[in-house]
Amino acid sequence: MTSIISTDSTGSAPDAPSGEAAPPARPPSVPRWVVASFLVGGAMLLAIAAITLATRSGDGGSPGRSEWAGRVLEPAQPRPSFVLTDTSGRAYDFQARTAGRLTLVFFGYTNCPDVCPVHMATIAQALQRVDVPVEMVFVTTDPARDTPERLDAWVHSFDPRFVGLTGDLPAIEAAQRAMGATVAVAEDPDARGDYVVGHTSGVFVITPDDRVRLVYPFGTRQEDWVRDLPRLASKSDWPPAGSQGAAR
Repeated sequence: MTSIISTDSTGSAPDAPSGEAAPPARPPSVPRWVVASFLVGGAMLLAIAAITLATRSGDGGSPGRSEWAGRVLEPAQPRPSFVLTDTSGRAYDFQARTAGRLTLVFFGYTNCPDVCPVHMATIAQALQRVDVPVEMVFVTTDPARDTPERLDAWVHSFDPRFVGLTGDLPAIEAAQRAMGATVAVAEDPDARGDYVVGHTSGVFVITPDDRVRLVYPFGTRQEDWVRDLPRLASKSDWPPAGSQGAAR
C-alpha cells in the first residue's frame, strides 16, 4: 500500500512510517499575485534604468536638456565687445582678437580654492586630447591681488596658450555684464586680509559664428569637453540669431 505524506502548515513533512522513505517535502506554493508583482516591478525598474541611461548618454548628464554637456543659452547673443589688459600689459580687444574662433571665457581669480583651478585644469587636459583651435580666456575678478605677473604664472601653469586678462574693477565688471555673467562680489577680508570672491562658476562658450551659445557648469568632466569641443568648432547649422529653438 502506498502511504500518503502530507505537509503541515510550515511546509515540513512528518516522519514517514517505519521502513518507508519519505519523499522530499514540496516547498509552499507562492501566490500568483506575488510572482506577478515581482515581474512587473522588475520590468518597471529596467525600463526606468534604460530611460535614464539613454537621456544621460545623449547630453552629458543633463536629462532632456540638449545634446551638449553645457546649458544652451536662448537666444544666443553676439560676441561681446570689451577691452582689457593681457598679462604683458598690452590692450586686449576681446571682440577683435577672438572673432571667428571658438572661444571659452571664464571669470575667476587665482586665489580661488576649488572652482577656478578645477575648470582650468580640466579644460587644459581636454585640449591635449583634441586637435581643435580654441581661444581660452581667463578674466580675473580680483585685480587687486591678481597682478599681471601672478596672473601670467597661474594661467600659463595650465596651458601656455591660455590668455589671462585684467584691468580696473569697473572695466572687469563691464566685461562680465557684456558676457551675461553675474558680476563678482568680494567678501570682507578676515583678520589676515584674506577674502573670497563670489563669481559665476560657468565657462561661457562662443562659437565660430560669433554667438555666445552655451555655458558649461562647474563639474563638467574632461570627457564632456573632449566630446563637445570638436562639434562646437565644426557645427554650422545653429538656429538663426534671435531664435528660441533649442540648439541640437
